[in-house]
Amino acid sequence: MSDPNVLFALALTTFAGLSTGIGSLMSLLSKSFNPKFLAGALGFSAGVMVYVSMIEIFPEARISLSAAYGEKTGYLYTTIAFFAGIGIIALIDRLIPSGENPHEIKNIDISNVRQDQNHKLLRMGMFSALAIAIHNFPEGLATFMAALDNPALGISIAVAIAIHNIPEGIAVSVPIYYATRSRKKAFWLSFSSGLAEPVGGLIGYFLLRSILNEGAFGIILASVAGIMVYISLDELLPTAEEFGEHHVAIGGLIAGMAVMAISLLLFV
Repeated sequence: MSDPNVLFALALTTFAGLSTGIGSLMSLLSKSFNPKFLAGALGFSAGVMVYVSMIEIFPEARISLSAAYGEKTGYLYTTIAFFAGIGIIALIDRLIPSGENPHEIKNIDISNVRQDQNHKLLRMGMFSALAIAIHNFPEGLATFMAALDNPALGISIAVAIAIHNIPEGIAVSVPIYYATRSRKKAFWLSFSSGLAEPVGGLIGYFLLRSILNEGAFGIILASVAGIMVYISLDELLPTAEEFGEHHVAIGGLIAGMAVMAISLLLFV
């Protein structure tokens, strides 16, 4: 752990994961819940995730795998790993019952919560924290491994995931706060769900470092590109649409792509 590259990768992964706390603070300090803000934030996150996955991560994975196995075979392995990543995250969603998955819950008017809804909201927040922690584990591995190989790419992925985690922090903290009326409890549960990212990075590093090479790194990157695209299309955009703010969500999507494009240009 004394290797500066390892410490840098861990710092980036921790930053990305704990940004759930930023989303929690934004929602808890707000005087009222704004569905337009959440729709825009979810769309923004989706734009960041899709853009960085297809423009930066997938091509980087293809370069690594082509160097290890040749151009044609490397491209084939990149494509397979990309869809394998989609399959992994789809399986995770499948294993979380739809009624308890934060991405499958219908819109609730939490500005007028009745007492008998408190239990449902608390359950929603707790399972949101669990589901987000599960999702953050492979994201942490990707950020950590990317930062080890290419610090600039690691920063780009960390920024994308950090922005993505902000609305996830909102998804955890808002229902818990409205159920318990405790800002402290809502914040710490939301904040803690992001710890899965550095944990995932460290566990992945210690398990895979003995076999980590160009091929393994490329497979990890291609898989995480698939994971991030799936999260964007299956979770972020549909959830934004549930708040009835289609144009706000699409505007956020385009803005997210533009911001990520600018950030990637700065690291060229």
